[in-house]
Amino acid sequence: MFDNLTERLSSTLKNISGKGRLTEDNIKDTLREVRMALLEADVALPVVRDFVKQVKERAVGIEVSKSLTPGQEFIKIVQAELEAVMGESNEALNLAAQPPAVILMAGLQGAGKTTSVGKLSKLLTERDKKKVLVVSADVYRPAAIKQLETLANEVGTDFFPSSADQKPIDIANAAIDHAKKKFYDVVILDTAGRLAIDEDMMTEIKDLHQAINPVETLFVVDAMTGQDAANTAKAFGDALPLTGVILTKVDGDARGGAALSVRHITGKPIKFLGVGEKTDALEAFHPDRVASRILGMGDVLSLIEDLERNVDKEKAEKMAKKFKQKKGFDLEDFREQLGQMKNMGGMAGMMNKLPGMGNLPANVKDQVDDKMFSQMEAMINSMTMKEREHPELIKGSRKKRIAAGSGTQVQDVNRMLKQFTQMQKMMKKMQKGGMKGMMRNMQGMMGGGGGMGGMGGFGR
Repeated sequence: MFDNLTERLSSTLKNISGKGRLTEDNIKDTLREVRMALLEADVALPVVRDFVKQVKERAVGIEVSKSLTPGQEFIKIVQAELEAVMGESNEALNLAAQPPAVILMAGLQGAGKTTSVGKLSKLLTERDKKKVLVVSADVYRPAAIKQLETLANEVGTDFFPSSADQKPIDIANAAIDHAKKKFYDVVILDTAGRLAIDEDMMTEIKDLHQAINPVETLFVVDAMTGQDAANTAKAFGDALPLTGVILTKVDGDARGGAALSVRHITGKPIKFLGVGEKTDALEAFHPDRVASRILGMGDVLSLIEDLERNVDKEKAEKMAKKFKQKKGFDLEDFREQLGQMKNMGGMAGMMNKLPGMGNLPANVKDQVDDKMFSQMEAMINSMTMKEREHPELIKGSRKKRIAAGSGTQVQDVNRMLKQFTQMQKMMKKMQKGGMKGMMRNMQGMMGGGGGMGGMGGFGR
């Protein structure tokens, strides 16, 4: 997410960060670079224009705080303005209504609307402990109704049946009526999408909105369409009283133009980001955290939330107990760690949130792909339990057997064992130095020394 923009801005701002003082000239050059970086990221021109103007006004004649250099102060201004463009703080859903609170989902076909309904219902059920009912009023695509039913079963949310021969308003009213009788907290209504904005579609959704009067009307839009996403959201916003936006496919958007344009152009807050295909890949949108990520400063708060949500607490406690008893860290523990990391969006997802990772060379980032994790897991799965508990047993013939069983080469097994040894050392240090020691070691492993300690070139 935002890879290209992060790269451009980081190198641009690095040039100014060491400056002893800010002058009209060095600000002008840097702002020109910032402007180009934003335009290349497909940020809408009015947004770029306002952004650059605001930064310039705040930076010229600035009072520099004693703890910062003028260059650092300039970066602080850029970060504050990025946050302002995206909305300053997270705006949560407003579900304060006589139950059931109705959420209407609108958007174009293919934007990920139905998937977002499933993800949102899961988030509200698990995080907010709400009783949620989902229903589809997409009578033009029977497959969409079936898709939502499948998703509801997958995430454990109740589904209200509907069919293509019903009218959208009748479906919505029947679902809300059922929700009242069965004491549901929230009803999420999926609506029909079209391939383009057309009058019939707008009239239908306006009538539907008027009939059910939802507390939240969320516009779902594909981030990969860049500033077009903001323009489409504006067209919908002119027709409907939108309360917020869900930006989908953000994990595939290296530019970030949509995230930086939507709020400014529509005046509506981005409430959630869709960051992958999994049913739990929906994140609350925090402008301050995203600004920090864009500037390559990481997003540790989101990483901690991911850990809390995805790490199996029972397994973590078991491992902590094992450490206390000084029993060490074996390959079975390593395999469990790899599984936990995959649950958190893999190494690439985690790296985006670690400070300084944006500055890693591209060749290093490319080497840290999640295929590598699957390969490592396959190798450990090809070992006997005795080998996992006593890695020192793994010599010549055993290595050949493990490589054959996992479809890899002996040198891959050697690399994996080297990587495991590093992890083992890190865990030992963590036993002594606690979490701080672990974070220090992680940064060392992850490129503090300019490389991916032992990971480089894995599986290539």
